[in-house]
Amino acid sequence: MKPTPTYANKPTSDNPRDVEAWALAEAARRIIAASHAKDEKAYREALQLNQRLWTIFQAAITEEDCGHPPEVRTNIAALSLLVDRETTSRLVDLDFSKIDTLVNINRNVASGLTAQGEFIAAQQATQPPQGAAQATPPAPGQPAGMRPAVPPRPMGQPDTPPVNRESLRISI
Repeated sequence: MKPTPTYANKPTSDNPRDVEAWALAEAARRIIAASHAKDEKAYREALQLNQRLWTIFQAAITEEDCGHPPEVRTNIAALSLLVDRETTSRLVDLDFSKIDTLVNINRNVASGLTAQGEFIAAQQATQPPQGAAQATPPAPGQPAGMRPAVPPRPMGQPDTPPVNRESLRISI
């Protein structure tokens, strides 16, 4: 087994969502650095690292206790296939100028994971404790006794309670 390398930056929390976002951003950073340096060896390593990361995501969505709704699982699978095709093309042609697709996918997914985590944390912080009475005043122009519209659930929040699992450890 390869020794775990040291990193200049590390995930700031043990939250799996944060670790995944960090790993995606780190993989994108390595692809960019290798392409700017025109270093073929580092470029191959960065591409292979990114592919391993997406293989982990592919495996995670096939587990029975995944917890993500089917549409999220389908989207992750589609992105994974795109990453596989793009990575294979870059490993064959070693074109340093064609990194935008992989870098953008990683950055956008990492950004979404971070934003979603912040949204969920904010929602949980504003919700009263379970069992507490919820005296919500009616919205302006809304008759008393009618409840305001419930905001949609954030994407990716499972329909079933989350399964307690050890946090995902990604060593890249």
